[in-house]
Amino acid sequence: MPSTPPTPPLVTRTPAGAVVTVWQAMAGARYLLSPWPWRSVAYLLSGVLLGVTLLVGLALLAVLGGMLALVVVGLPLLVGLVLAGIPVARLERRRLRLVDAGTDPADPHRTPGAEGLRPWLTTRLREGATWRELGYALLLAGLLWPVDALVVTVGLLFPAGLAATPLLMATVGDGRETKVLKQWTVTTWPAAFAVAVLGLALLCAGAYLLGVGAGARGALTRLLIASREGELGERLVELTRSRVRLVDAFEAERRRIERDLHDGAQQRLVALTMTLGLARLDVPPGPLAEQLTKAHQEADAALAELRELIRGIHPKVLTDYGLAAAVADAADRCAVPVDVALELPGRLPDAVEAAAYFVVGEALTNVSRHSGASRATVTGEHRDGRLVLRVSDDGRGGARAGAGSGLTGLADRVSVLDGRLSLASPAGGPTVLRVEIPCRPRSVAPVTSAPSALPSRDPSG
Repeated sequence: MPSTPPTPPLVTRTPAGAVVTVWQAMAGARYLLSPWPWRSVAYLLSGVLLGVTLLVGLALLAVLGGMLALVVVGLPLLVGLVLAGIPVARLERRRLRLVDAGTDPADPHRTPGAEGLRPWLTTRLREGATWRELGYALLLAGLLWPVDALVVTVGLLFPAGLAATPLLMATVGDGRETKVLKQWTVTTWPAAFAVAVLGLALLCAGAYLLGVGAGARGALTRLLIASREGELGERLVELTRSRVRLVDAFEAERRRIERDLHDGAQQRLVALTMTLGLARLDVPPGPLAEQLTKAHQEADAALAELRELIRGIHPKVLTDYGLAAAVADAADRCAVPVDVALELPGRLPDAVEAAAYFVVGEALTNVSRHSGASRATVTGEHRDGRLVLRVSDDGRGGARAGAGSGLTGLADRVSVLDGRLSLASPAGGPTVLRVEIPCRPRSVAPVTSAPSALPSRDPSG
């Protein structure tokens, strides 16, 4: 069976003050003249029909499945019995519109992780919602539909039988006598009309009884088959995992773009620059030599810009050598002197290294542009299962994360990894940016970096 996404809550948009539930309708003066009593009757009668059908169906599945289980043929029937609550609950969520037109309760089921019948069955059988809906189906088949039938009988059929006494006396009793509810005999027309008046009065009271019964029945149904906090928690966990998967996919795409630019466009620009340089050597002084010189300079500038672009997308030093070397490289390129002291147990997960690097890079950019600092420091370690980084400077302070610093988006990126980013920057300084990201190292070789401990880089960047 193909997987389908969970059904979101359907919201019926109604004007302000509009009646959307039978409880609201009963509080109004025009309830008896509104469609709500008839909607309550339709809800209860459809519940009786559904309950009887469900009772017969579940009994057949249980009997046939039990008898045929020994020859394996009955196992699908037993599985169908367990899953019977799913379509029943889906139908019940739609029937609720008769007595509650405001919202439909959300489908509590999760989307299977893969296509096909087996993943769908595995997901459904492991969900608490499936078993709760089966319990509701059994409750409906065994208890709820008789209660619905009793409410309809007391609130509608008995009063309607009393109100129809004159009609029955004129047709069935030939105008001489008739039995009221097959219990009491009425032999005169005044008595027949008195019983009819009593029946009409009881019909009015029964309309409210029907509303109460339908409203209570709908509230119980919503309570039993709507989403629970546990399922909402599971959805939240799945949402968090999906965000992490998106971050991993994003980082993989950034690395692919960096690799394509590094191995493709950058190498072509390097070759072009070398070709123009050799051409300058072979051309005598003159206008052509000046044009070649200008073209060589433009190619050098384009190559430098491309290298900066590649470094901004995903620096190759981060991919090849890890976070410590990448931070040392960023500190080496910063306009302000930076002291780096990182003690890491080895390589960290790619998403963690990327998030930490770009936070440090943005912080050093802010130090260079806005702080007025004479020196900055980057320290960090991995302890108690968390990567902790601190970037501080001796500048003027007063920095704000949302004041065009570029740290807001990085804070969101860190939060996806269940990390935290905090900024302390009182007026007059110092400014301290702290990042904490829970993670486990991929390797256990200790890595210590300082600004002088940079990896060698090839001429092409």
